Amino acid sequence: MIVLEDSLHREAKAYAARQGTTLAGLIEESLRARLSRKEKPKGKRKIRLSTFRGDGLQPGISLDQIASVYDRMEEPE
Repeated sequence: MIVLEDSLHREAKAYAARQGTTLAGLIEESLRARLSRKEKPKGKRKIRLSTFRGDGLQPGISLDQIASVYDRMEEPE
């Protein structure tokens, strides 16, 4: 036996009637749809890091002088 809050029960029953099915049919369809979804594992998420190829920093850029990085970022392309 499934117990639903009254307003949800009325709304679901009316929806089922509009769809040409029963409340039980609507519940079965909804459960099948929900159970068929692949669940993502909870806990750790896989993180994808972007990597770049090349020979290091661009000419004139030094991480020891962070202002050079900011200056380059603000230059128009």
